[in-house]
Amino acid sequence: MNHYEYPEQFYHLSDALIYAGKIVDSKGWCPATSGNFSARLSDGTIAITVSGKHKGHLEHGDIMRIDADGNSLDGKVPSAETLLHVQIYQRFPDIYAVLHPHSLNSTLISMRQNRKNKLISKVVLKNYELLKAFSGITTHETRIVIPAFANDQNIPRLAKQIDDYMDTQDDIYGYLLAGHGLYTWGASVDEALRYLEALDFLFACELQAHRG
Repeated sequence: MNHYEYPEQFYHLSDALIYAGKIVDSKGWCPATSGNFSARLSDGTIAITVSGKHKGHLEHGDIMRIDADGNSLDGKVPSAETLLHVQIYQRFPDIYAVLHPHSLNSTLISMRQNRKNKLISKVVLKNYELLKAFSGITTHETRIVIPAFANDQNIPRLAKQIDDYMDTQDDIYGYLLAGHGLYTWGASVDEALRYLEALDFLFACELQAHRG
């Protein structure tokens, strides 16, 4: 029997992640057992979904605690993509939640091809009113870039590739993995959910606009 004791904040964040799972599941954004969610505690440790659980039916036992480097603190097994969460937290000290769904729109747009029949390297979103959903944006007369990376089962290598890209960019609100899904983050679970909903809508707009 596991007698590991969690701090009180862990349970508050677990509730928030369970709620996020219900919202995401209601929109069909995490089919089967796909996706993973996390939130950072004030001590730098991270609450994250365990591997292989349906996000619409999460319980407290499906949320585990890892240290700032991604090591399990309670004996449970985290998502295989834990290091992608860790990379975001290590880079952005003001980020406290990361959400990764496998929505239809994010998956489809990540598989679009450019004029050279190669997978796109980014999605540019500009002049949409909904861009004001993102912190720091106050006008539709702006643009954000959502980079797209090739999917990779070697997660440490992928995390480094993403981190290297971020060295050269400012104001990144999320990224795509080809044929896989979206990562986005925020200062809270609620903010990350807002970004997720905004991005999914904007991806749908882009798919419709460039259909055919």
